[in-house]
Amino acid sequence: MQTSDHPTSFGVHKPVGHVVISFPSAEQAEEARRALLDSGLDSGLDPDGIRPYTDREMLAQIDEDMVRASSLAAIGQELNLIKAQRALAERGYHWLVVRARDDAEAGRIADIAKSCGAERAQQYGRFLITELITHASHLEQVAESPDRGLNSQTPSGNEGERALIRPPRT
Repeated sequence: MQTSDHPTSFGVHKPVGHVVISFPSAEQAEEARRALLDSGLDSGLDPDGIRPYTDREMLAQIDEDMVRASSLAAIGQELNLIKAQRALAERGYHWLVVRARDDAEAGRIADIAKSCGAERAQQYGRFLITELITHASHLEQVAESPDRGLNSQTPSGNEGERALIRPPRT
C-alpha cells in the first residue's frame, strides 16, 4: 500500500469520512463486504467505497505509519489506535475501510458489520474518532492519553486481550 492510497494525519493513516472495521477472520470480513454491497445503503456503496485489508496489509500499513509519524501524532489518539490495530493484526484480524457520508450511515454500516462478527467499528471524523460497536463485556471507559494508550475496555487494558474475550456472534 502506498502513502497516496490513504489520507493521513501527522503521518499516520486517518481515513476521515470512513468507518474502519476489524474482524477476527477473513471470512467474516468478506461476509460483511458482501452484506454491505447488498444492503442498499443510501450512498450506493460500490466496491470502490470498501477497501479490505488483510492482517499482513494492516501490519505493513502500521509499520509505514510508525516510520512516518510525527511527534504531533502522539498528542491525539492516532498512535494509540494503530498500536491497538497492530495487536489485532498480529492475532490475524482483517479489516474493511468503508466510506460513510454521515453519522447515520456510519451507524448502519457498523450494524451490518456487527451482524457479520465485527469486533470494532471506528468512525473517523475530522476531529473525533468514534467507537460504533459496544459489547456487553466492555468495562466502563476510562480516560485515554498518549501515555496510557487507547482504552481497550478489557480487564488488562490491553487490546491484545480483545480476541480472548470476544462474545459469540449474534
